[in-house]
Amino acid sequence: MKVIVCETYEEMSRCAADVVADVMKARHDCVLGLATGSTPVGMYDELVRRYEAGELDFSAVRSVNLDEYYPISPDNAQSYRYFMNTNLFDRVNIDKAQTAVPDGSAPDPEAECRAYEEKIAALGQVDIQVLGIGQNGHIGFNEPAEALHPLTHLTALTESTIKANARFFSEDEVIPTSALTMGMGTILRAKKILILANGEAKADAIATLLSGMLTTSCPASFLNLHDDVVVICDRAAMSKVQA
Repeated sequence: MKVIVCETYEEMSRCAADVVADVMKARHDCVLGLATGSTPVGMYDELVRRYEAGELDFSAVRSVNLDEYYPISPDNAQSYRYFMNTNLFDRVNIDKAQTAVPDGSAPDPEAECRAYEEKIAALGQVDIQVLGIGQNGHIGFNEPAEALHPLTHLTALTESTIKANARFFSEDEVIPTSALTMGMGTILRAKKILILANGEAKADAIATLLSGMLTTSCPASFLNLHDDVVVICDRAAMSKVQA
């Protein structure tokens, strides 16, 4: 596991963009595994800047996203499909038909999960999977539990997650209480994994991840089973790691 410690969020975002850009340059039709949330926004901005400078070409790139709220319409401003369109896809020359996000409006979520696994398999191995990490060590919507699901699945959101997300929805909107998410096995099948963390709130999770131990109370710890993981974080996120 390679760990890169940065001084600022901006430096972290540039370093993360370097890793993704290297994958894109090595294989023009690479498969990017993408994540949402505030942490990777700076990385997406930096990738867009490099595209605009003529340094990157997304025309043959394929992508798959980690997760999506359920139920939610793809055109809802809080959906992860909308997030990806706004932060990356609408700003580069990627073919949106080659971008996959779980369908939060699917009438049968279980069938959608099976179809999403098949879609990922049809693309071949994901070249790089970008991840954030929750304060409790969750990745995607794989929350701490006695057992972790290996494949894409429907999962109930924790009360803390629902509460945290409530501020993003208007009073007349129904706040999603579930999500469709890649499972741990799906994530670990990627050739390379890039995990980003910034801020002291992530320090406990990063310390557990870097301890090298495996525990379902910190799903991210299972990344220790993978042989090509890059952790990019700031000093605050590293503050509880034992020297």
